[in-house]
Amino acid sequence: MAEQSSCPNCRRGPMDVFYEVAQAPTNSVLLLGTRQEALAFPRGEIALGHCAHCGFIGNTAFDPALTQYSARYEATQGYSPTFSAFHRRLAEDLIAQYDLHGKAIIEIGCDKGDFLTMLCELGDNRGVGFDPAYVPGRHTSSADLTFIADFYSEQYAAYRADFICCKMTLEHIPDTADFVGLVRRVIGDRPGPAGAPPIVFFQVPNAAYVFGDLAFWDVYYEHCSYFSLGALARLFRQEGFEVLDLWSAYEDQYLMIAARPGESAAGPTPPLPQEDDLAAIAQAVTHFTTHCPPLRAQWRAEIERLHSQGQRIVLWGGGSKGVSFLTTLGLTEQIEYVVDINPHKAGTFMAGTGQEIVLPTFLTGYRPDVVIVMNPIYRDEIQRSLQALGLSPDLRTV
Repeated sequence: MAEQSSCPNCRRGPMDVFYEVAQAPTNSVLLLGTRQEALAFPRGEIALGHCAHCGFIGNTAFDPALTQYSARYEATQGYSPTFSAFHRRLAEDLIAQYDLHGKAIIEIGCDKGDFLTMLCELGDNRGVGFDPAYVPGRHTSSADLTFIADFYSEQYAAYRADFICCKMTLEHIPDTADFVGLVRRVIGDRPGPAGAPPIVFFQVPNAAYVFGDLAFWDVYYEHCSYFSLGALARLFRQEGFEVLDLWSAYEDQYLMIAARPGESAAGPTPPLPQEDDLAAIAQAVTHFTTHCPPLRAQWRAEIERLHSQGQRIVLWGGGSKGVSFLTTLGLTEQIEYVVDINPHKAGTFMAGTGQEIVLPTFLTGYRPDVVIVMNPIYRDEIQRSLQALGLSPDLRTV
């Protein structure tokens, strides 16, 4: 392992590189209209480093100038009944836990506005969402909503909130301490419009899940920052927040943190038991370093075997996991099509390898022999969809 620059999360520990991917597409979910555009898509390097001091993992070779976030960025998961049910339960739980009724809410990185709309409709709240990928008119709602198609920054400090939400965004930011520090500075000592210190809620992917489960398909260029529970909590404490709660969800795929500015009246709160994970995340990194290369070789060999036998293979999941799986393994002609239930992706192409993305109904004519599911949480949902189409392929899950 090569030692790199200091950790952007704690600003103290060195970053030891343990995993590299050459020529990864610099965006995974931009809508690409032709196969030629997809094959010629810009590439960047991934060199994941681990900080033993705080547990953070980040891409030490990341160049933010190579990524694009615009209306072409299509990461919406809301077309899945499984995900939609999770999203609604999360919104209901946050509304109940933090009394989000008639409150002002900001969402940083709101994507197309799904979650913010839900929070405002269910709790009669008013919301402001920030995201350069926002598309006007995607949703209709009678709630009091404002969307700003821009990155959140200090220029928007005039917008005050009782609840600040940031879901699946921090992992896209290389300088994590600077960003969380920015959020803390914008809050300052001002209470929210309801008169109490605002609650801050962040959701990120779970590094322990990714690296402990050898999920190399969850390593892609846009995700330049990876957190364990402890790394996340240490970051928020370091930047002036009191950690209120810390948990995982969605079969441990996501981490959640709730915090508020400043310290409690009794002084700094002690770390929560689940923050003591430095040894565990270091062990996960070692496990990944040792066992990921043979797993990659195993998947490549199996797909080559199936292809040589004339088996029709499709990937189910046209998002970042699918792009990473295909490009990391160098799969092009072995898999012709990728399935996705998001209608906005139909007829577009996978960055780097060029497979066309199709809707599930396409499979009734194509009749695949093998379907590879890119996220195990959707296996039952996908199996039901295939059965409804009268199909019974060999269903395999990464």
